[in-house]
Amino acid sequence: MSALPYTLVDQMPPQLGLVALQSDETIERDMRQLLPDSVELLVTRIPSAEDVTPETLAAMEPELSRAVSLFPRAASFSVVGYGCTSGTAQIGVDRITDLVRSKCNSRVVTQPVSALLAACEALQVRKLAFVSPYVASVSERLMNELESRGLDIPAFGSFDEQLEAQVVRIAPDSVSDGAMAVARKAKCDAIFLSCTNLRTLDLIEDIEDATGLPVLSSNLVLAWDMLRHTGLSARAEAPGRLFNADVLRTNGQSSDLSSAV
Repeated sequence: MSALPYTLVDQMPPQLGLVALQSDETIERDMRQLLPDSVELLVTRIPSAEDVTPETLAAMEPELSRAVSLFPRAASFSVVGYGCTSGTAQIGVDRITDLVRSKCNSRVVTQPVSALLAACEALQVRKLAFVSPYVASVSERLMNELESRGLDIPAFGSFDEQLEAQVVRIAPDSVSDGAMAVARKAKCDAIFLSCTNLRTLDLIEDIEDATGLPVLSSNLVLAWDMLRHTGLSARAEAPGRLFNADVLRTNGQSSDLSSAV
């Protein structure tokens, strides 16, 4: 039997890669609400512990290259995002970039730390009200990383939760109330809701309206940065001042803060 004839397409849609944690129940939903239909989002999962400690975050480092190797071999990514904020602070931005690029073809590698720094530069944010779900040892490592890159964090609050299964189930009212309580502690330029597993996307605009401050979350800034590097726009309904500001189409140029990472 003879084979059917076929031709190959000349150009694929922009391909974006996402490394999601095994324990993360939120990031894929958020990304699909933010990224436009014109891109192809390919997702791989990295083994991660049920509890979040410096030790379990560091344990993802040897797993990262194996997770990235599970992307389709023929894929050519405009950008790959590693979806863990605290894990980035623990493993290191440069190390994550090296591990991802060792196993896939991607023009850019990003993660929530570099994305947050770029978003803060775009919105001219220097003083950040920081909301974390995690225990002190995890939160402090991330805050120290951000402060070493030029941000000031005069206000902080945490739910002090160690289990990922609990983090994703923190009630929306608790997140909103916590964010507003932290914002009242000191004069800040913006609020940051840390953690890709924390359910924040539907709360951003209400918190912005209540506080008068831009609200940034791990998934919001990661999606924004991935699109920034591809020159594409988010869905029209993407929430918050970051996506509504005229700061997205920067052709992937690094800001002063983000270039320090």
